[in-house]
Amino acid sequence: MKKQITFTIILFYSLCTFAQISKEDLEKQIKPLTEKVKILQLEESKLKSEIGALKSKISTANKNIDSLQSQTQKNSNAVTQTANDLGTKIQQTETSSKNSISQLDKNVNTNRLYWIIATLVTLILGGLIYWLLGKRIASSQTDVESQIRITKKTLEEESLKLDAQLLDIINSQLKIKETEPAKTENGEKDHSLVLKVADEVTRILMNLEVMDKEIKGYKHLKKYSESILDNLKAYGYEIPQLIGINYNSGMNMVATLEFDESIESGKQIIKRIIKPQVNFDGKMIQAAKVTVAFNE
Repeated sequence: MKKQITFTIILFYSLCTFAQISKEDLEKQIKPLTEKVKILQLEESKLKSEIGALKSKISTANKNIDSLQSQTQKNSNAVTQTANDLGTKIQQTETSSKNSISQLDKNVNTNRLYWIIATLVTLILGGLIYWLLGKRIASSQTDVESQIRITKKTLEEESLKLDAQLLDIINSQLKIKETEPAKTENGEKDHSLVLKVADEVTRILMNLEVMDKEIKGYKHLKKYSESILDNLKAYGYEIPQLIGINYNSGMNMVATLEFDESIESGKQIIKRIIKPQVNFDGKMIQAAKVTVAFNE
């Protein structure tokens, strides 16, 4: 509208200015103006068209903006609702988890208490059973050991009785020997009976060394055995006491060595006689067979 007013003013001014100009000149001058006016009209028409298109675009943009705002609001509402729902679910889950954990703690504590009680009961029962079994085993062991001692004592007493009877027989044979001196085919004195007597009496004395001295018949049998050996002296026989003496390889006897850490280091001592040494009229007629204890 302003352009039209401006254009009118210019036109009017031109007419006034060029009133005295000839018509021909006027037409010449008006023609370019007319063309400019047409051009301006065309431009105005294009401008209006562009303004209309721009308004249409602006309207469309406004509609789109409104739509976007509406959608944004919907999305915002949806997000808010989702957040609220999520918060509620989180709260519910947290509460449920706390309840579950609390219940689990209670169950664990209860189970732990049950395990502790079960363990204590098991230990108590195990200890009681162990004590009862130990007591019974100890009682059984005591009974067995007692029975073994009784049996051993009985066997030793019977052994002493048998040995006493054997000594009676030996003593009887020695008395017979006094009335009937024995000789070999060469006319030499027969020592076989005395050697057997010496072997048996020595065996009995060695057995007595490892027996309980309180066994019934022990003292009697020991004295009886020693008296028989003393009686042999009347016939010219001598049986040296070898127990406890130091041994050396130059001795005329058969020796079996046994290690014994209880004796002094470097010592060799005769601790048992298997066969005694027997001398007759100062001459050895039987070499001893002994067991020698040694310590390196």
